[in-house]
Amino acid sequence: MAPGHVAYGLGAQYGMRVTAETVMAWERGTALPGERELMALAGVLWCAPGDLLAAASTLREHRIARDLAVDDLARTLGMTASAYQRIEESGRWRGNERQAVALCDALDMSAAQFLTATGRNEELAGLLTRAVTTRWQAYVRPVDKLVPLDRILVQNVLEQLHADYQALMVSTLSWNTTGRDRAGTAGEEGREFLDRVVEEFWRTAGI
Repeated sequence: MAPGHVAYGLGAQYGMRVTAETVMAWERGTALPGERELMALAGVLWCAPGDLLAAASTLREHRIARDLAVDDLARTLGMTASAYQRIEESGRWRGNERQAVALCDALDMSAAQFLTATGRNEELAGLLTRAVTTRWQAYVRPVDKLVPLDRILVQNVLEQLHADYQALMVSTLSWNTTGRDRAGTAGEEGREFLDRVVEEFWRTAGI
């Protein structure tokens, strides 16, 4: 359907004043439709709202992809619609662990998607970096509070990541001959591991 026809359909069926240029901007990804516009667009194009989204990365996108209203999702989580709306707008999770699990179930999100959608990847990276470079046991509780995973699984993953990192550092040192080379190579290998530590966490967790 041509952009002009889409714009006409939005006006005729939903009373929206949208130009063909705006529709073209949505198609190119240089502009984003609001939730009401997205729902109407799906109606005009005879498809589900989720079909119009690329890979969902925000809570709003995940909710729309599941065709859930704010009120319905908030009720499932046991919070007010306004409280949940603020979470979506800020991109920061403010619920408890039980609500986090309920949110993942309702939106069919993995734990990794949950952290991305709630802006917690950077915080997780910091915790994991300290866990693998120091005493991993001290970070079981902080990581467990951050990610909606079983505590035993978190413990096992942290222990494995710590072992992998320490083994990497030891093996890197043992394979070099000069002190300068040892330090340089070990530092580079270690930095590369830490750069991908979040990815390694999810891989080790089987997610």
